[in-house]
Amino acid sequence: MLTYHFYPPDLSGQGISLFAFFILMFFVSVLPMVINNTPIFLLQWVSMAVFLTFGLLAEMVMVQLGVIVLLMRLKIRKDQLFRLPLNSLVFFIVSFVSGVAYFAMGGKIGVDLIANPQYFWVAAAYPVIHFNLNQVLISIIQAALYGRKISFLEKDLIWETITSLITFPIGLILYILYSEVGILALLFVGVPFVSLSIILHLYYSSEKVIDYLQKAADIGHQMAERLDVNEVMELFILRLSEMMPVDYAYILDIKENDELHTIYRIEHGRIKPNDLKPTKKSEGISGLVFGTRKSAIFHSKRKWKSIAKEFLPEDAESLICVPIIRSNEVLGILLLSSAKKRSYEKSQLMIVDILCSHFAIAIENAKDYEETKAKSERCALTKLFNYRYMEAKLNEEFSRLQNGERELLSLIILDIDHFKKVNDTYGHQSGNEILCELADRLTNLIDTAGIPARYGGEEFVVLMPETSKDDAIGWAEHIRQTIANRPFILRQNIDGRSCSTKVYITASIGVAAAPEDADDSLALIRHADRALYVGAKRAGRNRVAEYVK
Repeated sequence: MLTYHFYPPDLSGQGISLFAFFILMFFVSVLPMVINNTPIFLLQWVSMAVFLTFGLLAEMVMVQLGVIVLLMRLKIRKDQLFRLPLNSLVFFIVSFVSGVAYFAMGGKIGVDLIANPQYFWVAAAYPVIHFNLNQVLISIIQAALYGRKISFLEKDLIWETITSLITFPIGLILYILYSEVGILALLFVGVPFVSLSIILHLYYSSEKVIDYLQKAADIGHQMAERLDVNEVMELFILRLSEMMPVDYAYILDIKENDELHTIYRIEHGRIKPNDLKPTKKSEGISGLVFGTRKSAIFHSKRKWKSIAKEFLPEDAESLICVPIIRSNEVLGILLLSSAKKRSYEKSQLMIVDILCSHFAIAIENAKDYEETKAKSERCALTKLFNYRYMEAKLNEEFSRLQNGERELLSLIILDIDHFKKVNDTYGHQSGNEILCELADRLTNLIDTAGIPARYGGEEFVVLMPETSKDDAIGWAEHIRQTIANRPFILRQNIDGRSCSTKVYITASIGVAAAPEDADDSLALIRHADRALYVGAKRAGRNRVAEYVK
């Protein structure tokens, strides 16, 4: 109102020109010049031409409209909406003070700068005052709201200064040309500038895609190096979160009945239990992607709310859902979400799609490795751990004992008494049945108290971390009684008739413990073995013996 009172505009017959200038400002607002990966919104050169042509009030209104478009382009979150009135106020102050300073220096509106060169320097001083006042106010606001130190040597500010020095003369040229040729000046000046902005924007977008592709290749190599399924999933989500805003991430596995079950779930950087309700094929967003085998992207909750059947947090907005495909088969579904609207672009969807292909290969390799490793560590007959695994595990546990991570470590070795007689009487197949049943008894009896393994032939071992020697002897006695007091059932087929035979066997057991009996893993095995043969076998079998120095 004060501006209208003291500096009333004369806009009669200039409605079309004002609208043309607004269209130019609109394009400048939505198409920033991207320099050094920094988007720079250059409204000032257009606002300068508007000010010199139509006056202060027109410039104020035009800038306020441009600020609204600019902030919409920046996709401000709800918690950042205070920036709208704050930026509006800053631009209002800058416009008003710069305009008053221009008039105070003797400047006039609509003056012919070519015919009156004395006004040229006043017009040139206007953008300088406008730019510097704007930067001072921005620095003060950043210091007051965000606690940042006031600095005029920041990288972004330097780039903005350089681009402003380049574009302000364009504002003067636009004003002078408009004075000479009218609205055609916007085509002569505005179109090339907007075209340059579009070219720079496309160049920046292509650079961003190239950067994404390079990162995707690096992530693919990193995942290929991991041989643990959980590590692959963790790395995959971590690297995706570094590339784009990810507040929620879910990896869904496909079961035999075409149900999608969550196998990895992370929310706000924290791993959560996989206890979400499964969804079916063609049900919800993930089911739809599974059924169609096509990726989906949603920019706001309003777009996907009616489709979603699976669990999604209340504040989830933007969403990407991509099928994980390997050898033309859908292995799973990836679902990413952000609490901000319009967080994802189509180029990012393409990158996620590529990464899902790398992820599928890495997961398959890790599963193959784990299966191969499991087979190499297990006895093919009894399914217990084998000698190779137990030897490595014993060395690992001894290292923990020496590092202070463990205080106690006990080892039980058992050998079936007269097992050769069992094989000679009932056959080797029946002997194998006894070994398998004994393995099952050990597994059920020991549970989590220790690690049972087949050590070779009819010998078995049980490694018991954090178990004293006395407790280990108690466990050994319990094992001996479980073997001796319960018969083993052999199922045989004689002359086409099935029959079962009860066989009673016994076992001799030796026990040793560290650190009291041994200083290294080999000594622990040797001493437990000595207790088995000297203390149990020679003493009559079917008994438990401890190592005695």
